[in-house]
Amino acid sequence: LTVDTMNPNVKRVEYAVRGPIVQRAVQIEKELKEGVKKPFSEVIKANIGDAHAMGQKPITFLRQVLALCSYPELLEDNKFPEDAKKRAKRILQACGGHSIGAYSASQGIECVRQDVARYIEKRDGGISSNPDNIYLSTGASDAIVTMLKLLVCGEGRDRTGVMISIPQYPLYSAALADLGAVQVSY
Repeated sequence: LTVDTMNPNVKRVEYAVRGPIVQRAVQIEKELKEGVKKPFSEVIKANIGDAHAMGQKPITFLRQVLALCSYPELLEDNKFPEDAKKRAKRILQACGGHSIGAYSASQGIECVRQDVARYIEKRDGGISSNPDNIYLSTGASDAIVTMLKLLVCGEGRDRTGVMISIPQYPLYSAALADLGAVQVSY
């Protein structure tokens, strides 16, 4: 594989996580560490919404449940609160072999989809939400790319155009370029 033989769509991808602004930020951080004087003492990277990198404390409950699901022997540990243990047990019961290492249904673990449906109903004032219509993903980026893959087709003049607002989340333009679609800015 060389730059000449790789997918030309990939070569057209520009993404703010790796673009010139981020490269400049990395360069400035290096200069600060080397003692170069600047009118500031740190670089704040707010380009991708990485809340933890920006100093937000992680939600303890989620980490506890994840730890318990990852290592079920911890369910016997008194250091973990009962509500976290209860949630972890419920999730593990819904997993094949009672292990989060097992494959799940394509849509995701059913009890988690049920929880999401209940949350949506509560958020939306009682409007019904069907867990069978909910598809879990590994994150927003994965879900966006999956949906775009469903929409994009055609070649040449028949390529799919997708409208995206400007300014935009950089993943949109990067994914559209990767998929060979046309970005229609508005």
